[in-house]
Amino acid sequence: MRDIKFLCIILLLATLFGCSQPARNQEGKAPNFIIIFTDDQGYNDLGCFGGKHVNTPRIDRMAREGVRLTNFYVAAPVCTPSRAALMTGSYPKRNDMATGSRGAVLLAADAKGLHPEEITIAEVLKTVGYKTGMFGKWHLGDQPSFLPTQQGFDEFFGIPYSHDIHPYHPKQKKFQFPPLPLLEGEQVVERDPNADYLTQRITEQAIDFIEKNKDHPFFLYVPHPIPHRPIHVSPEVMKNVPVDIKEALGNENGTIDYRTRDKIYAHAINEIDWSVGEILDALKKYGIDDNTMVVFTSDNGPSIGSAVPLKGKKGSTFEGGMRVPAVIRWPKKIPAGQISNALLSTMDMLPTFAKLAGAKIPEDRVIDGKDIWSVLSENKKSPHKMFFYYKENVLEAVRSGKWKLRIKGDEAPALYNLDEDIGETTNVISVQDSIAARLTNYIEAFKEDINVHNRPAAYVENPKPLSN
Repeated sequence: MRDIKFLCIILLLATLFGCSQPARNQEGKAPNFIIIFTDDQGYNDLGCFGGKHVNTPRIDRMAREGVRLTNFYVAAPVCTPSRAALMTGSYPKRNDMATGSRGAVLLAADAKGLHPEEITIAEVLKTVGYKTGMFGKWHLGDQPSFLPTQQGFDEFFGIPYSHDIHPYHPKQKKFQFPPLPLLEGEQVVERDPNADYLTQRITEQAIDFIEKNKDHPFFLYVPHPIPHRPIHVSPEVMKNVPVDIKEALGNENGTIDYRTRDKIYAHAINEIDWSVGEILDALKKYGIDDNTMVVFTSDNGPSIGSAVPLKGKKGSTFEGGMRVPAVIRWPKKIPAGQISNALLSTMDMLPTFAKLAGAKIPEDRVIDGKDIWSVLSENKKSPHKMFFYYKENVLEAVRSGKWKLRIKGDEAPALYNLDEDIGETTNVISVQDSIAARLTNYIEAFKEDINVHNRPAAYVENPKPLSN
């Protein structure tokens, strides 16, 4: 089925815009792309973004060697829709991935998933010969027809959704989650894997993929399940945890002590930093560092981390829920030490990678992302006139330039000048009514656009848990 779908995608793209070849460097090699995507990591949860509570030397160095993006957004404040937007370059409302079928995100044995006719970053890059690998958390559907290997990834090792969707969930009596499946390709290889080792195992798989494909253009997607709750770290990292916390966690006895695990948040961030360092070191080891763009960011705001100085957290359309830390590094192509304040989004990855690889994006659908290469390489202005903030299927805010208008139904409309008031503390709508009116028009026009240009999610009958 995977081969048939890939052939159909190739034929579709060729029909839409003809064949293309990868852009090549002076040595004749097409660039590699890596996205490292953490889970629930806040704007302030990196040293280079001002965090004093975390130790992230490798990511901080990555920022010094590349560009730090201070106005970088995800398209939703929770997991599933954020990941759908990254993969497809489209707002999740546009492709009906703004929610799961039974809640805000997809759950185990969910009938819903990313439609097989959606075209992901991986599928776009495969049209110009890229190898593709994903290691980590998917969360775009756990049924066989929705898995990463059906959406353009040659290799997959990881979990189909968040690692808390398992029998130890605090609301297990309500949900009755099955054992958490760990997959290799489309096969369940373990049930309820020891989450303490997830960061290490995912990193090892990513490095193996780099080694295997060092002589071939590749796209590597590393969506870490951590630091989503419950927080886990490897035994090696646990050695640095205070004794009283280690003792408390030693008494879990078949349960999970979420609150105590919250106290090892900084240690989990440090292990992610280690993972980033291992990946960057592998690029240098195999002589492909100068030919690889590496993107580091998070899927939404923090659950227990810090979004300071932003207001809000995971699940919110305040800045703290959807503005995330982001660093992009590509030696000799992206000037070192840049700080970009341009309005950018994860949706921009698909068209940007396509441009750099010599691939084309489909023209039979609306892609909301923009090619931002000139922003990254020349510090140009954002190509976005506006950005829309959705919570599930509800459009709650819009940003244009420095202005943000919130129109959440149960609150009075509020206008913020984000350049002067990053924390969204002062509503200036009474003195800037013309700007509020302009942004209101943007909202109404976008709602109409979504109503006209939208695509369905997919559903299966009689969904089954993968662990059965």
